[in-house]
Amino acid sequence: MAKRWINDLTQADVTPESAFLNRRQILAGLGASTVIGAGFSAGQAQAQEALKPNDWDDIINYCNYYEFGTGKDDPAKNAHTLTTDPWSVKIDGMVERPGDYALGDILAKMTIEERIYRFRCVEAWSMVVPWNGFELADLLEMAGVKPEAKYVAFETVYRPEEMPGTRYPVLDWPYVEGLRLDEAMHPLTLMATGIYGKPLPNQNGAPMRLVVPWKYGFKSIKSVVRITLTDSEPPTSWNKANGREYGFYSNVNPTVDHPRWSQATERPLGGGLFARRKPTLMFNGYEKEVAALYEGMDLTKNF
Repeated sequence: MAKRWINDLTQADVTPESAFLNRRQILAGLGASTVIGAGFSAGQAQAQEALKPNDWDDIINYCNYYEFGTGKDDPAKNAHTLTTDPWSVKIDGMVERPGDYALGDILAKMTIEERIYRFRCVEAWSMVVPWNGFELADLLEMAGVKPEAKYVAFETVYRPEEMPGTRYPVLDWPYVEGLRLDEAMHPLTLMATGIYGKPLPNQNGAPMRLVVPWKYGFKSIKSVVRITLTDSEPPTSWNKANGREYGFYSNVNPTVDHPRWSQATERPLGGGLFARRKPTLMFNGYEKEVAALYEGMDLTKNF
């Protein structure tokens, strides 16, 4: 179980903890420093700059999690209302052993490890994050995937009494996402339970979230309560909201722009006023590992 993927990043590449949890600098137009990962050619690389961590107040007061409000400080103010213990995940559909799996029982059977991944937002900012978690494939194998399954659907917890943002029709609640089965079973695909060696904060998807590092961040659904194996492509929240801008696959691709901005470059988080942009890597730098999944596909149409 796990340990099937060899990391190409080290602690030296990691975005500072405070910068990871705070996005104020990015959306205020301050940019960020360059974080260079392996496979980023010398011709493309910007000079490495000193990273300036944000204050703790920034960490807890700025985050995206629409279930707790659309204001950037809403999740930090409201996410404490989410009850994360006890927690269970329903695994159903085309599996041999469907049921409600208690998180504690899941974790007792999994190998928790650190995975240092690049993380790329569709809004064109990026970071490097040390996640703690286990491979999704191990969880699916525990439930027993039936041969006819082709896709995996995910669902975020939906509790209007604890999640004030769900009282407004920002999206069609609950938040849902999906992967092809081969994507879900890929060794890079992680179920994260922590960051920086600490449990996930509520506003970052506690107690367990998906992480798919070669896709834009909104594919990495938070606070997962249901996983369904199916033979048809499942609906996904942002695709339902605006299919022209958010495709099912949502692979990081510098040659396919968002209709409202370029994806050719990105702004690493945490660098301050004079930080530089850097070229976006195909599949977020994981082309060698995942390109074969999409062989023969038109990634402009299947974006």
